[in-house]
Order: sequence, then C-alpha cells, then structure tokens
Amino acid sequence: MAIADIQWRHPLKVTLQSGLICKFDSVYEALGFLEKEWPLKRGEHHDRALVMCRRTLARMTPPTLAREAFAAACREAGMAAETVGLRQTRPANHPTLIAWQPKHDHGHSRRNGTAPRT
Repeated sequence: MAIADIQWRHPLKVTLQSGLICKFDSVYEALGFLEKEWPLKRGEHHDRALVMCRRTLARMTPPTLAREAFAAACREAGMAAETVGLRQTRPANHPTLIAWQPKHDHGHSRRNGTAPRT
C-alpha cells in the first residue's frame, strides 16, 4: 500500500551545502531527503525529523511538527532553511527555486537544470 503524501501549507526553501537551493513542499519529500541524500553530519535533530515525518505520514503527528523538525535538522547540518511565503517576491537576480527530486529519477532531474532525455 502506498503512503499518501501530506503537503505543507508553506514550503521550505533549503540551501544545500553545494549552494543549490531546493524547495520542499511535503512531508514525503523531506523524508526522502532525510533518508537518502542527507549529508554526513547527522545529529539529534536529524533523528527527530525522521521520527516526526514518519509519524505525520501515519497521521499521528501534525504536519507542522514534521516541517519544524525538518527545518531544525537542516540548520543543524549547516543548511539554511526558510519558509517560502505565499506572497513572497524575489529580485530579478535571485536564483530560481528547484523542487527537490530523488536521485533515482533516471535522468529526468530538474535539479541540474537539464531537460529530460527524449
């Protein structure tokens, strides 16, 4: 049985250690990043974020707690995490946010700005 994703009301913009800026819209995206692509530095906040995301997907914890735990884990690992506001405007020279995609997307990643192979 597939787990239904839960969208956050306000996505998180995370600046990865490489400088790439990714947008996380949901609990499942955050959990996938925590489990599969997290940098080497893991700590107490990382562990808590894993638990909160899993509990939220099981409908045992509110999504806001998973979002807050994920943001704290990002900061603990040295990555900036900011709320993407609904009415936020960005300057013309600001980089475009890239939605996080798992690495196993077989060359269809929007992460590096390339189009899918046809």
